[in-house]
Amino acid sequence: MGLDDRDALATLRAAFDPEAGSGELIHRFYTRWFAVDGEVRDLFPPDLSRQRTVFAEAMTWLFGELIAQRADEPVAFLAQLGRDHRKYGVTQRHYDSMQDALLTTLRSHLIDRWDDRLADATHQAVTLIVGIMRGAADAEKGPPFVDGSVVEHIRATRDVSVIRLQLDEPLHFHAGQYVTVQVPQWPRRWRFLSPSIPADRSGAIEFHVRSVAGGMVSTAIVGETKPGDRWRLSNPLGAMHVDRGGGDVLMVAGGTGLAPLRSIIMNLTQWGQNPRVHLFFGARYPCDLYDLKTLWQVASTNPWLSVTPVSEYSTNPPWAADYPDVEPPRGLHVRQVGTLPEVVTRYGSWSDRQILVCGGPAMVAATTAALVAKGADPRRIQHDPLAS
Repeated sequence: MGLDDRDALATLRAAFDPEAGSGELIHRFYTRWFAVDGEVRDLFPPDLSRQRTVFAEAMTWLFGELIAQRADEPVAFLAQLGRDHRKYGVTQRHYDSMQDALLTTLRSHLIDRWDDRLADATHQAVTLIVGIMRGAADAEKGPPFVDGSVVEHIRATRDVSVIRLQLDEPLHFHAGQYVTVQVPQWPRRWRFLSPSIPADRSGAIEFHVRSVAGGMVSTAIVGETKPGDRWRLSNPLGAMHVDRGGGDVLMVAGGTGLAPLRSIIMNLTQWGQNPRVHLFFGARYPCDLYDLKTLWQVASTNPWLSVTPVSEYSTNPPWAADYPDVEPPRGLHVRQVGTLPEVVTRYGSWSDRQILVCGGPAMVAATTAALVAKGADPRRIQHDPLAS
């Protein structure tokens, strides 16, 4: 039965599920893969804990989609994964060793349940997964990454930096997409970042980065980046966008989740007429609303844009005086106090809007749930993958 055998696919899904204790299987897979192909180990960071978790979650989701007989999203995901993995230096030979290691590991891990049906489903599923990634990578002819130099580092708040780079060649992306970035302080550790300006023909690009407690890469970027540092950027990912013919727009940005929405807004300014866009930009303290001056400048010359600042606290902490004043000139909506889900839903259901939500996973999940509970259509809500 192969890929039509839902019971066998359910067994494979359970084997990868982190909540079911897949740690041993994942560890054995990587150990076997590195043993049979010594070059592969050098493609990964020294600490594999995050890599193992992401792999387990991705495989659990993929097998769930196969059980449900859904093909479009898994094929698109795997194809993009194959294209993206080119940046690591993955070759066709690495796919061969990966496939062999995965099949062997699954067979030994599931030996007490191994029969012809499970063997057939495992072989077909692994062959499909690896085959789509391999084919997409082989079909991609452009370079897998672009390098560039840091030209400016602005410490906008205690936790947020604005990093501007000049790329060796332009990176082509749509406003709202994101890339993975490798910085010199942490080779082989790639972090997701969203450009805060649209693609530039000269190769200029800007990122907003928040230092996250326990985040080694983000902490290094905010604390150590200096002009002249060489960064490496992957090809773009993601599909968040505004349909200019799809009606008015609600945008909700938490912290540096502003970056992709800012890029979309700046891209919209090239047209004289646009759908109405209402942006809620939220942070913990008023001083954390680091880009209000830019938003005020854009809104002052583009009447289709409204901006409402939101802060959880009404006053600033003492350390705010050490960083630039973020208060914009008069002209923006009065700053609201509360969490983003609370404030946004005070204004109604937004059920007639295209909705884009960007920020930390907890904020995105809470805002999305609040909007849906208020009457918004979940099919019209866009956000990037929450694990990213």
